Amino acid sequence: MTPALPTDALPDDDVPDQELPTSRIGNDLRGIAQLLVRGITSTTDLAESVHASILGVPARLAGKPLGTHTSGIPRIAYQGVRTTATLVGSGIDDVLARLPSHWGQSAFSYRREAMLAVLNGVMGDHLAATGNPLALSAALRINGRPLSLGRRAWPSNLASPSSRLLVQVHGLCMNDLQWRHRGHDHGAQLAAEHGYTQVNLHYNSGLSIASNGRAFSALLQQLLDGWPVPIERFAIIGHSMGGLVARAAILDATRQSRTWVEQLDQIVFLGTPHHGSPLERAGNALQTALGLTPWTAPFVRLGELRSAGIQDLRHGTIEDEHQQGIPTARQLPPSIQAYAVAASTQAASAARAGRTLRGDGLVPVSSALGVHRDPRLTLQIPSAHKQLVERTGHVELLSSPVVYRHLRNWLA
Repeated sequence: MTPALPTDALPDDDVPDQELPTSRIGNDLRGIAQLLVRGITSTTDLAESVHASILGVPARLAGKPLGTHTSGIPRIAYQGVRTTATLVGSGIDDVLARLPSHWGQSAFSYRREAMLAVLNGVMGDHLAATGNPLALSAALRINGRPLSLGRRAWPSNLASPSSRLLVQVHGLCMNDLQWRHRGHDHGAQLAAEHGYTQVNLHYNSGLSIASNGRAFSALLQQLLDGWPVPIERFAIIGHSMGGLVARAAILDATRQSRTWVEQLDQIVFLGTPHHGSPLERAGNALQTALGLTPWTAPFVRLGELRSAGIQDLRHGTIEDEHQQGIPTARQLPPSIQAYAVAASTQAASAARAGRTLRGDGLVPVSSALGVHRDPRLTLQIPSAHKQLVERTGHVELLSSPVVYRHLRNWLA
C-alpha cells in the first residue's frame, strides 16, 4: 500500500522555507551507511542460504534437515564479507557521529521529507530497532514545525489557538506535509472557513499501528492538557493507515483512562482499511508460497522485510495481541460521532448494474466503510455517516472537492 508520491505535495523544494526544521548531513550519511551495511549483510545471508540449499540436495534426499549455512571455505568467505562490511560501517558511523553538531546543516527539503516517509513506511521498524538516525519519531506539527509539547515554550509557540481543534493523521509512507495535494489541504480549508486550528501528526508508519496509536494518544494528552483556550470542538481526520492509528489511540486512551478521548467529538476516516487491504494479503500469501519448497525457502526473508506497519494492514490490526490473526473489532465510544468515506475508481452505476464495485485502487469499499460479512466485526458507523466518492483514487481523496463538501457539512 505504498502510494505514488504526489509531486504537487513538494511545492517549494527549489526554494526551501528556511523557517522549517533543518537536518544534519552527518546524520543522513550515518543512516545511509547503516542501511548499506544492512543491505550487504542481508544479501550475503541470502546468497549463503541459497548456496546451502543447493549443496544440501544429497542430505535432503537422505531425509536430513537442511541448514541455512554453508561450511568450509564458502562459510569463511561469506563470514568474511559480513565481518568486513560491519567493521567498515562501524568505522564510518563512529567518524560521522563525532562531527560537531553545527557541521553540515542542510536546509529543509520537501523531497527529503517525502523520501524519509517512504523509507520509514517500508522499513521503519528496523530503523527504529537499530537506532538509525533516519528513523522518524512521532510528533505533532503545525505547517511542518514540531510543537514543543512539555517544554517551557509550549504553548507560547501557537500563533492563534482557537476553541476548535482539528488533528489530521496521514497514511502509510506519507508525511504531514502531504495533506496538501493538488493545491488543496482539507484541514487548512476548514481552518480558514470555520475557525479550526489545524495540527498534524507526523509519525513512523513502519512501526506497528498499536505502537503508533499509543504514541499518538500520549501526544494528544499533552496537547490538550496545555491547550491555552477552552476546547469547544475537537475532531480527528485520518487518511488510510492514519484512521487505524487514530482508532488505536482511542483504544489506548480508553484503556489508560486518558481524558483527551472524553473531549473528542468527531472522527472522520478517509479510505481507511478497517478490515485490511488485499494488497498486503497478497504479499503475505506470496511469502507463504515461497516457503513451501526448499528451493524457494531462502527467499522468504525478502518478504520479512515488510515493516510491521505494512503487515498490520493485512487485517487492519490495531492491537498488539492480535497481530497474527484477524482482530476483534473495537467499537468507538458512543460519545464520538464517526464518519467514513470510501472511494471507487468506478462510477456508482456499476454497482447498480450488478457488478462488484472496485475500491480506490488500494482499499475495498467495504473495508473503508467498516463493513464486514461478520456482523461482530462491522464498525457501528451510522449509514447516514458513510459516503462513497466516485471515480476517485486513494490519494485523490486528499484533494477531492466532493470529500471536502462532506467534511464541511460534518465538521462545520
